[in-house]
Amino acid sequence: MDLRSAVLVVGGSVCSFKLLNTMVRFLPTPEVALKKKWKWRNTVTSLAHSSLTGAWAVLCLCRQPQMLEDLIASHSLLSHSLVAVSTGYFIHDLLDVGSNQPLKQSRELLLHHSTVITCFSLAVTSRLYVGLAVVSLLIEINSVFLHIRQLLLLSGRRHRLGAESTAARPSVAYSLTSWLNMGTLLMFRVFPMGWMTRWLASHSDHLPRYALMMGAVGMSLISTMNMVLFYRLLRADFLTNTRNSRGNH
Repeated sequence: MDLRSAVLVVGGSVCSFKLLNTMVRFLPTPEVALKKKWKWRNTVTSLAHSSLTGAWAVLCLCRQPQMLEDLIASHSLLSHSLVAVSTGYFIHDLLDVGSNQPLKQSRELLLHHSTVITCFSLAVTSRLYVGLAVVSLLIEINSVFLHIRQLLLLSGRRHRLGAESTAARPSVAYSLTSWLNMGTLLMFRVFPMGWMTRWLASHSDHLPRYALMMGAVGMSLISTMNMVLFYRLLRADFLTNTRNSRGNH
């Protein structure tokens, strides 16, 4: 795609995700989630993005595996379009979160989105570093389960039917989602970020200083967020349940 077409795809993506977010208003919402209607809509929209771009990233790498050997210049129309569409989503979500959630609660997410938009915009406009962006979008495979987990929490389906205490055993759906969430977090968040960090370090001589700086800052920030996320999920879904089980014996 040329620059004009890429910008149009990004703009079309922003509008499409905004339309999807609006349409979710008219879908059935669990009664317990009615007090958090915006959060429910936002999470459903994010789940749609993760499902689409996670599968799309795998398709790009399967059809063009040589992209893994050259993360700078190697790209295709399919991969370039993926990064443009995802950039549009992050712009939409940045605006959605920024206008509906207090800064104190959203600053971590806004920082993440700003970093991603900056890095992806470079890839979209220059058609360079598209491979890096595609590999980073493998993270969205984990985000699918992260968003499903959030929807289960919002709909009050964390615990088994009729068990509302914090010591109650998690539902089968929530337990399965928790395990898949942790497994894909390690496989599609931690491993790809480590691999890209190693790749950047070994190819630093071939990168302009500004691109190397952006990559180093972006990956350091997101890797730190991933570690914090891992700890939070481990504490919430596994350590807490273990303590509760011991307390009941």
